Amino acid sequence: MSTPTARLMSSSPQTRYRLAPNPGPMSLEGTNSYLIAEPSVAAKEVRPVVVVDPGPLDEQHLAGLAGSGPVELILITHRHPDHTEASARFHQLTGAPVRAMDPAHCHGGDQLVDGEEILAAGVRIRVLATPGHTSDSACFHLPDDGDTGSVLTGDTILGRGTTIIDYPDGRLGPYLKSLARLSALGPAAVLPAHGPMLPDLAVISHAYLQHRHERLNQVRSALAELGAGASVQEITDVVYADVDSSVRRAAETSVAAQLDYLRTPD
Repeated sequence: MSTPTARLMSSSPQTRYRLAPNPGPMSLEGTNSYLIAEPSVAAKEVRPVVVVDPGPLDEQHLAGLAGSGPVELILITHRHPDHTEASARFHQLTGAPVRAMDPAHCHGGDQLVDGEEILAAGVRIRVLATPGHTSDSACFHLPDDGDTGSVLTGDTILGRGTTIIDYPDGRLGPYLKSLARLSALGPAAVLPAHGPMLPDLAVISHAYLQHRHERLNQVRSALAELGAGASVQEITDVVYADVDSSVRRAAETSVAAQLDYLRTPD
């Protein structure tokens, strides 16, 4: 169901966002669909925009995004439906090409390339491949956004809590490398696909890395207690003893990813 009160909100000098009407245990308040544009100098000036993650197939949400200005380009952070379900429809509505790391989610546009710099809507956008949450996860770095720049992190870094490793497509080894890569960008603003904005990418990346290593130690301890042949479910019972039933499957997926990493770190 659409949320009539949803509106565009400011998130940084070069971005605004509209909250999609898809709240849930995994999506938090919903998907943040971002609009990137060169800041306007006049209050009523309409400028071209880049839309990141049009989100679920909700016509009112898409109309709100399309009505913000001529859509020049649509970018996708990763394959999950709460980010991509509306991609083909939004391409149809706006005529703008959709670009993603996975060609299956490209519509009228080329596959994204790690390290490429896109100039669209008057803004420099650097593409960073950040596999781990999923194999096709990408972040978008806006180096000129405010004093420290900003990074649209998709689900690689959330505004609250931590993300899952969607194993076996997502894997922990690449994810740890992706977090280290993001940390190297310094104190950029974090613009996540779910939850509130965060002020310092290096700080949150370090916290995420620390959390992952703590979980790995917990899994090692559970294996020592239960034996090397313990099942994912048994280890989840120990490591995620207090997890809510609504996210139990996500916890089991994360445990599977951690066991895979302990067997074959990469």
